[in-house]
Amino acid sequence: MSTPYYVPETSVPLPPPDADVVSTACDYCIVACGYKVYRWPVAGGRNGGPKAEENAFGEDFPVAPLGAWVAPNQHNIVLHNGEPHHVVIIPDKETEFVNYSGNSSIRGGAIAQKVYNPQTPTRDRLKSPMVRMFGVLMPVTWDFALDIAAEVGNHVLEKHGTNAYGVKTFSYGYMENTYAITKYALRHVRTANFTFHDTPSDVTSTPGFRDAGFDNFGPSYDDWADADTLLMCGTDPYESKTILFTDFIMPAIQNGQKTIFLLPRRTSGTAFAEKNGGMVIDIQPGTDLPVVLAIARVIVENGWEDREWIQKWVNNKWESSSGFGQGTRNTPWQWRTTWGKFQTAGFDDWKEWLLAQDYSVPEKAAEIAQIDVQKIYTAAEWMAKPREDGSRPKTSIMIEKGFYWSNNTGNTQAISALGITVGAGGRPGQVIGRAGGHQRGGLRGGSYPRNKSPEKLPGRRRRAMDTDRYLMSGHTRLAHVIGTTWVQAMCGSQSLQAKFDELTTRNPHQVMSFDRQDIVDTLKRRADSGGMVVWNQDIYLVDPIGARYADIIFPASGWGEETFTRANGERRIRLYPKFYDAPGEAKPDWWIIAQLARKMGFEGFDWQNSNDVLEEGARHSRGSRKDFNMVKVAAQREGRTLHEKLGEFGTNGIQGPVLMDIDGNLVETKRLHDVDRVLPDIGPVGATVFNKKLTHFNSQTGKCNIQKAPWDLFSSYWEWLRPREDEIWISSGRINERWQSGYDDRRRPYIVQRWPENWIELHPSVAEARGIESGDYVQVYSDRIPVQKDTIIGVEDSDFDFASLMKNGHIELTRASITAVAIVTPAVKENLGYMDFLHTSQPANALAGRVVDWISGNYNYKMGVGKVRKMGESPYKTQFRSMSFARRDIA
Repeated sequence: MSTPYYVPETSVPLPPPDADVVSTACDYCIVACGYKVYRWPVAGGRNGGPKAEENAFGEDFPVAPLGAWVAPNQHNIVLHNGEPHHVVIIPDKETEFVNYSGNSSIRGGAIAQKVYNPQTPTRDRLKSPMVRMFGVLMPVTWDFALDIAAEVGNHVLEKHGTNAYGVKTFSYGYMENTYAITKYALRHVRTANFTFHDTPSDVTSTPGFRDAGFDNFGPSYDDWADADTLLMCGTDPYESKTILFTDFIMPAIQNGQKTIFLLPRRTSGTAFAEKNGGMVIDIQPGTDLPVVLAIARVIVENGWEDREWIQKWVNNKWESSSGFGQGTRNTPWQWRTTWGKFQTAGFDDWKEWLLAQDYSVPEKAAEIAQIDVQKIYTAAEWMAKPREDGSRPKTSIMIEKGFYWSNNTGNTQAISALGITVGAGGRPGQVIGRAGGHQRGGLRGGSYPRNKSPEKLPGRRRRAMDTDRYLMSGHTRLAHVIGTTWVQAMCGSQSLQAKFDELTTRNPHQVMSFDRQDIVDTLKRRADSGGMVVWNQDIYLVDPIGARYADIIFPASGWGEETFTRANGERRIRLYPKFYDAPGEAKPDWWIIAQLARKMGFEGFDWQNSNDVLEEGARHSRGSRKDFNMVKVAAQREGRTLHEKLGEFGTNGIQGPVLMDIDGNLVETKRLHDVDRVLPDIGPVGATVFNKKLTHFNSQTGKCNIQKAPWDLFSSYWEWLRPREDEIWISSGRINERWQSGYDDRRRPYIVQRWPENWIELHPSVAEARGIESGDYVQVYSDRIPVQKDTIIGVEDSDFDFASLMKNGHIELTRASITAVAIVTPAVKENLGYMDFLHTSQPANALAGRVVDWISGNYNYKMGVGKVRKMGESPYKTQFRSMSFARRDIA
């Protein structure tokens, strides 16, 4: 979609004093700022006025800049109970937490534009089920679509086995939906051909955190602000978690916090930090590990480690090995912690290993990463050097995708060890965790059937299935895709798309009938012939997964169209109430799954509403970071529903895990691993669970495991992949203005005008050598994108090393090419090209190798290489109406 110009509205109606007020939260980033929805009928033209007594805000207009001011982008018109209503959606000015200043990001500040209104670009929302007949997606009834899906689904299960039924789904789309989906896929279909939107396998995204005993989201937002030194790896929170930066980190920097970024690219947040005395360690992609270990080496060589904390909270050899019993280690983290490659006999043993590694020598690490070695020494001093009075700096460590998707296992093991060294564990301002991407909407309704997976680690240890490789091998006969752009979101996306083409549109068995049984029989024949059928469940028709490949489309409803629940990055659980009608026949994902499951003969899906789903799922939250089971207990005691009780907390929400005290009061959890927290000595009350993570770490002893981080487990891939001749690194990530795949942003004229196409940031030296200027169209291409072709059953660990995979013929080199608009800027590392990470029309993932981290099963999304050549000038180079080539690395 393109927009030649954007003309903003100049006025917006104010809500009258009697407007309905609904508390909710932003739908986008992990921060989940609190919002208020003001709703009133269009009929009668009764809007609010500028005097305090004439509007719902009780304010005289004009107001202060961050007052209850309403921008045109914060107003829309929706249907509510079948009648047109105005809605104004603005940050909650009275909330006590998260966006307590009443601020918003550019994403959340325009969230009113997300809601369906047929007079806006959201008019292309999916409104009815569709079945592809004669090559065209045609609207049908729910029963017609679901009957076909159920009969074909059962046929695939009965004839081809459970693993032939693949489910690729979001993990963020509210707990009611994820509970229903995982209950269906894992407890009833029982397929191992299952994973979430951002990984080919159902595995932890941060294996080193898991092994060390750290929860990804243990910290509170206040902890990031309370640190004396904050190390941020692989992210600039301003770009993708704006209010976390502006309301928590920025004030801390202004008050003297020493801020360190570990990134190959500068942005607005890094510019602010550097302007105020902070530092950017501008590494090459994939070289985080030696730099992190070099910082740790400087600390231990100077005796700056937090020895007192380490002695109390780090496992020795026998403690790290205890409790496992004998026999095969089928649990991945147990295998990694006892395999020998990572396990240590405690801190002193780890220190001895560290000092023996040449790549942990600061000068060697700086050479690998191509950085100023002094930055390593400075970082070590800021993070750990005691003050003259002997007190230690409070240091926290934040990581995100640019870090853990560059050397997944190695980086997360290394950063965990550094965190342990400086005592970043469960104390105010001394924490380690993820910054987060999307909100936390996962609630498991079933356990992953690991015993059904063909994937194996060295020896007999099973790993979750690589769903991409399984599909590429032709084993997936039915792909059920829910709320994710499967093709563009995965590595080597163009070769993956070619396989989808082969299995669906190029299969001879295409539906050329309107008869239900003919359709069923045709789709069965396609599955039986080695082809694949596709169900796609989404809010918009996504290309290509829905527009080209789906045989059945299920229209889903989303934010504001159903009452849902999820948590933010500090485990703050909020209710997201329904405040308007979903378009047409669109239904929530839990309802779609429930109807399909019932038609397939599965029991336990007789929910009447979304509250029923959450109440059933509440017990499955027990022991998790967002345990809310006791909220349900409290609600039942009061004769209320769980949704009603959660709604009582408004935009403040309630921080999980939630406990109940002896008097029946609900007790929140500010941070996990809170080593100073004292739990009641009477023990847990009623159904309350005292999770080990409340006061200890997630290991068998409650202490941390400090692990090695061998560079050689990754270096053969990095050495092979690193740029040759005139190649450069190609990486990608989020930017402030666009969210995820841009599914909403593509329907916002201003954002489309600002970012009409994908772009690539190039260093001036790279651009000059190729005759490229800002605004030129460039082709970014490669003929050596590695793709692992098949599943191997390894005996020795060397069988899985990239060099061995190449030697033994398991790696195929493929080609890919995408186009982009050049932005020439010194903000990027000299040999790096940086792109929007999930621009669906020109996905940067096409150039990232589809080779998983063989220890964890995750992709290294942030590492691709390619060549860049000028194609000519784009229209944006001279007309100045779309795009801007101004530098972003300014404060």
